[in-house]
Amino acid sequence: MPNAASSRGIEWFGTNEHTEERATSSLEVSSDENQRQIGKKLLVLLSKEIGQGTDGTIVYEGFYENRAVAVKRILQSHIKLADKEIANLIESVRSQNIVKYHAVERDINFIYLALERCDCNLDELIQMHSTNSSQYEPVSTQHNKDGRLEKFKNKLGDVKLWKENNGRPSPLLQKLMRDMISGLVVLHNSHIVHRDLKPENILIIQESSTICAKLSDMGISRRLSENNFSLSYAATGWKAPEQLLRGQQTSAMDLFSLGCILFFCITRGRHPFGDHDECVGNIEKNIKRNMYMIEDFPEALHLISSLIRANPEQRPKANEVLHHPLFWDAEKRLSFLRDISDRVSKNSDISKVLESTADIVFDIERMCLVNVVLRWNKKVHAQIITHILTYAKEDYKFTSVRDLLRFIGDMLNHYRQLPDDIQILVGSLYEGLDDYFTRRFPKLLIEVYKIVCTHCTQEEHFKKYFN
Repeated sequence: MPNAASSRGIEWFGTNEHTEERATSSLEVSSDENQRQIGKKLLVLLSKEIGQGTDGTIVYEGFYENRAVAVKRILQSHIKLADKEIANLIESVRSQNIVKYHAVERDINFIYLALERCDCNLDELIQMHSTNSSQYEPVSTQHNKDGRLEKFKNKLGDVKLWKENNGRPSPLLQKLMRDMISGLVVLHNSHIVHRDLKPENILIIQESSTICAKLSDMGISRRLSENNFSLSYAATGWKAPEQLLRGQQTSAMDLFSLGCILFFCITRGRHPFGDHDECVGNIEKNIKRNMYMIEDFPEALHLISSLIRANPEQRPKANEVLHHPLFWDAEKRLSFLRDISDRVSKNSDISKVLESTADIVFDIERMCLVNVVLRWNKKVHAQIITHILTYAKEDYKFTSVRDLLRFIGDMLNHYRQLPDDIQILVGSLYEGLDDYFTRRFPKLLIEVYKIVCTHCTQEEHFKKYFN
């Protein structure tokens, strides 16, 4: 796992992390050594350095058309693209979830990229909120000598990244994760592979009353050539095995990195392949050291396991990730279960597949430990079942997964007719109802989802869940 403290700032804009002595030229310093005018619109504040990267790359604070920006200064020799190609690349990736490139300027030795200024990066956001609240010790710590992060944290106020009742991502953190996936969808649709996706390259920017996540580094900077292959430890901690082992490199590399980042978000700063002193070797050997941390979160386990597969051809596409149940809200989760209940007839082939998951859905292993019969009604308040039976078309079979789905659908359909005492038991419509059943049958949604993926994705009624 990369150490955030050793790579502050420069990673926000997608450079590599080895810090080397920066290049200079006689034209770099004007009459005012603290700033330099580049072209007519760009002012670089040389005294306010954000960070340094490899081969003389530096990021400064600056202004473009009087707008506060970050200025990434890159040696001319490290850019393979001509001005027109750079402009086309910038234009091709316009998205609210990708850092905005305002302009490109040049002098004799350098290219200057004027970028959208961020408040912090994802690594810093997770670390600043997990230090005192995580059940796991974060693998990296962020030094904050200038007080910048503390100021931003105070500005954000009482931000919750994880739910207090179950430790799962809050709606805000889910939004940030969707933001980064949406940015990746745009890149891949533009036939651009990021190649260096990691928490430090995901910018966090406050917009209006919320915060959003944006990907930085759209492939403008030259990558190291194969005959000069040298990646820092911090960079490799998020790279796919085919990158580390110099195999065929495709957009699937980004999906592997994304899986590690989603795990990082959900576990408050941990890495699926282990701590920083072992994760690179474990990626190469396919040893997923820390996956036990999300075993009680089936949707996350299902998605992340698929993203970090060793075989890149078996990883999902970015657009598929965006539509995974991990990112569904409560209403969509419940509607999906109701829809499959309506779709499945009692003696159909799908019904038989559904019933085969009963031991997983009802958690038969744990139930047997306490001598509980395999019946789902044992986990539901009796007065709720009694009341819902008044609306049911037929009695429920308490050993049937299909009938559990039918019961949930009936609850959803008749929630507003429920007496106050039952509404108090299950909580609010959608959020409360979803939480009630998720706590009792945590594997139900993902097991049903896997069945639908196999049998129903092309059916018109289910396309909305996959597109």
